[in-house]
Amino acid sequence: MANEYPLVSVIIPVHPAKTEARSAAASRQLDYPREKLEIIVVRSTDLSTFPSMKRNAAIRAAKGELIYFLDDDSVPLPGNLRRAAEHFKDPKVQMVGGPSICPADAPTIEQTFANVMGSWLAFGPSCARYRSVGKLRESNEKELISCNLVSRRNVLLESGGFDESLYPNEENALMDAVLKRGKLLYDPEMIVHRRPRSNFKSFAKMLFSYGGGRAQQFRLHPTAGSFINFIPTAFCLYLLAVLILLPLRVFPAWISLAMLAPLALYLAAVLVQTVAVMARTSFLGGLRALPLLALTNILYGAGVLRGFFSKIAHVKPGGATDIRLEAVSV
Repeated sequence: MANEYPLVSVIIPVHPAKTEARSAAASRQLDYPREKLEIIVVRSTDLSTFPSMKRNAAIRAAKGELIYFLDDDSVPLPGNLRRAAEHFKDPKVQMVGGPSICPADAPTIEQTFANVMGSWLAFGPSCARYRSVGKLRESNEKELISCNLVSRRNVLLESGGFDESLYPNEENALMDAVLKRGKLLYDPEMIVHRRPRSNFKSFAKMLFSYGGGRAQQFRLHPTAGSFINFIPTAFCLYLLAVLILLPLRVFPAWISLAMLAPLALYLAAVLVQTVAVMARTSFLGGLRALPLLALTNILYGAGVLRGFFSKIAHVKPGGATDIRLEAVSV
């Protein structure tokens, strides 16, 4: 029976500040033949060693036909690998991924962040990364996420692995490259549980960083699919223009009112999305999410602007020297 399943290498890059990788213990509970599973924990003490560098080092050393990428705090459902293995019976399928969902016992503030990340207005199609959306389908880098992603090892090597100059968005650039070689699938039932940021400061920093990563990804690997991510930046520039021009009263009243029309439409969209969050969670859950829905777009848009002008860390592939690979017994 085990011969029906391909050998899988679970790769877990660990943040330098952490000693334990919760996902390593969770991976040992995967419902998958033991002899067909290896778990590789990747460590580094250098904060400048990006996760992409750790993942690439582990890919080169891995024995698996399939690679299952988890973050150090991802807790996969036991059946995830069996689900993925079924999808890979189609030789055209190159990657399979699913959502990263906030666990039910997380603190209220983390649940609020998760509700915002799972909303269309705040994250667009990428909301499918943070809640189960729709049915099994062909997908792309907008919906898949590297903390819960299975890939054929050979396509990773053929695509050159993760771009070690990027963090974040290194997985987005890789998925764009892999999509040229076959199909990517989104499985809403292939779930990991993972907690969002624990406070507002770190959540805001994450949004700003995501925006910057998207801009740098576009600079290095431009694709038409990235243009939707620049809408929040256009909104930020619009808000800036309104704040500067309206107090100067250089326009007739009707033009000033017309300039406020897009803002009125956006605020209406925020209210509609708030109601949608309420319907999905609770009345209080929607109220808590309301101010963050708009703020998310502003922070992400500002991050994109910064990313277009910030320096890209060009690094030599495989140049990190302090990476350690640890095999976890299964």
